[in-house]
Amino acid sequence: MVFDEADLVNMVMRGQPLADLNGLIVQPWIDLATAAEILDDVPMFIDYDKLAQESVEQFDHRCRNTWFMPDEYKQLDIAELVISKCATPEQLQRCGEELLLYQERGLFDLLRYLVYLVDIMKHNHVIWGVGRGSSTASYVLYLLGVHQIDSMYYDLDVGEFLR
Repeated sequence: MVFDEADLVNMVMRGQPLADLNGLIVQPWIDLATAAEILDDVPMFIDYDKLAQESVEQFDHRCRNTWFMPDEYKQLDIAELVISKCATPEQLQRCGEELLLYQERGLFDLLRYLVYLVDIMKHNHVIWGVGRGSSTASYVLYLLGVHQIDSMYYDLDVGEFLR
């Protein structure tokens, strides 16, 4: 039997250890050693049968408390990072106000994840959009590199984003 990449992913998601896959005949473009390295960095797969038994509240709570990113990003002082990127008193004022709004809404973990996501995209030379929608009203997101719209220059109210 010859396996393709979809077969291998299905085996791993069913819980078969990757080491057991050594020796399988796979299509020539599949490199099991590289796949093993990539999958080592992927968090444990979710057992979808267990998810079906969760209430909406349990699912929401679990999702809000699980961020699949390296610990260095989980420990990142997001306020310090944003403030360090400010060059003028006006920028400091705007970032201070926005950071308070993010903190009130419990969104610091989201900001940490966005820093991680932007770093991953830069590292892998992924191109993403200039900016879209109400998120462009956030100067903090601009400083973190999520979008390229300077909301202070265009006098955009962060309230348009965080309402």
